[in-house]
Amino acid sequence: MPKEFIVAIELGSSKITGIAGKKNLDGSISILAVVKEDASMCIRKGVVYNIDKTVVCLTNIIKKLETALKTKIAHVYVGVGGQSIRSMKNVIVKDLPSEAIVTQEMVDELMDENRNMSYPEQEILNAATQEYKVDQQYQLDPVGIQCSRLEGNFLNILWRKTFYRNLNKCFDNAGIAIAEMYLAPLALADSVLTETERRAGCVLVDLGADTTTVSVYYKNILRHLAVIPLGSNNITKDIATMQMEEQDAEGMKLKYGSAYTDNSDIDNSLSLSIDGDRSIPSRDFINIVEGRLEEIIENVWFQVPNEYADKLLGGLILTGGGSNMKNIEVAFRNHTHIEKIRIAKFVTTTINSSSVEITAHNGTMNTVLALLEKGDMNCAGEEITNDLFSPVNTQPAAAAAQHQAANPARDAAGRGAIPTEADKQKAEEEARKKREAEEEEKRRKEAEEEEIRKKKERENSLFNRMWRGIKKFGGQIIEEE
Repeated sequence: MPKEFIVAIELGSSKITGIAGKKNLDGSISILAVVKEDASMCIRKGVVYNIDKTVVCLTNIIKKLETALKTKIAHVYVGVGGQSIRSMKNVIVKDLPSEAIVTQEMVDELMDENRNMSYPEQEILNAATQEYKVDQQYQLDPVGIQCSRLEGNFLNILWRKTFYRNLNKCFDNAGIAIAEMYLAPLALADSVLTETERRAGCVLVDLGADTTTVSVYYKNILRHLAVIPLGSNNITKDIATMQMEEQDAEGMKLKYGSAYTDNSDIDNSLSLSIDGDRSIPSRDFINIVEGRLEEIIENVWFQVPNEYADKLLGGLILTGGGSNMKNIEVAFRNHTHIEKIRIAKFVTTTINSSSVEITAHNGTMNTVLALLEKGDMNCAGEEITNDLFSPVNTQPAAAAAQHQAANPARDAAGRGAIPTEADKQKAEEEARKKREAEEEEKRRKEAEEEEIRKKKERENSLFNRMWRGIKKFGGQIIEEE
């Protein structure tokens, strides 16, 4: 019986994580293998800056997973995130004939026109529909409504083209096929937010190592997305300025760090031990940690659009490794004045695993588990055996092709999927062929019209008129005779 499992890879700022799991009939997921590679030398703030070293890390992850699974991996699901991801609103207007009824084709044309927008040095990763304005009324679904003016409001999620191409190049050079690429913050939101929170209005804050991602939802729609280039590693580096190694600073942060400490609870005479010989004043340590965290929280709140700041009935949802800091919800409450704060330590899907990384429920694995949950295609290739003549299993590759054919970019966008470089090239080639066919058809019609025009000119020429007159006169004479 052929194996079935799904493989997901998350490229984080501090590590690259690969995970394999099998979906069960009851909706739960059983984790089969988890591997990690240090990414500090090749990824910075969630962005690939050293392609060769990233390729080595990806290759190592695939080899380790294949060894654990005793099966080749045909393709993987990938999450995209990191610095420079941002959202930008865009409005597309279409004037319609009087008393026209909006069709799905009209809506699709607006969406296609929006996705074809060009931004300097930016790539559109995803386009989230906000609402449609039908004449003067806002509608979520305008199909079937009579109007003379249709306006589409979209939220385009952008990323630098260089980052996008480097990421695709890493997987190409590593020889790893991508089943589907997802925008990591959207996949994470689907796995940790409840429908009530998204509908009532909430802010999802993913506190990572080098970046903090802010996603604002209202009425079940993504309203704003931004990535702040600050994370828990910045706190570690600040502590390290007190004459210690970053490794010691990280240990102190985990041991003594608190997002908020009441002033009456601070003992000015207390010192915190760095190692057996050195220590630092407790108040200085507290000031450093709270100072940097306050900066992160202020930047998070700055990203919340004013029009939604008073509509967040779902509150703040904190996740990621940084959400484990003591009193983190108190610090956010003091600065944002949002009373309803929840820490999402784990995804909502039932996960079965004996791995320590998974069972810790500390928020660090939420994104890669969310990517695994998104997968719906078997990633298993041929089984690894000692038989040199064993047949190659091509079923997953065929399934991938079928899957891509069944999910055009417009459908994928609603699920947070991102077209890969290969998908874009294929779409551009199809668009080019379509344009050439339309141009050829246009030239053919123009040639036919030109031939008809020339024929009419010849018929209306002086010589032809005289010849027709002579023939008509001759015919009349014959009839009279």
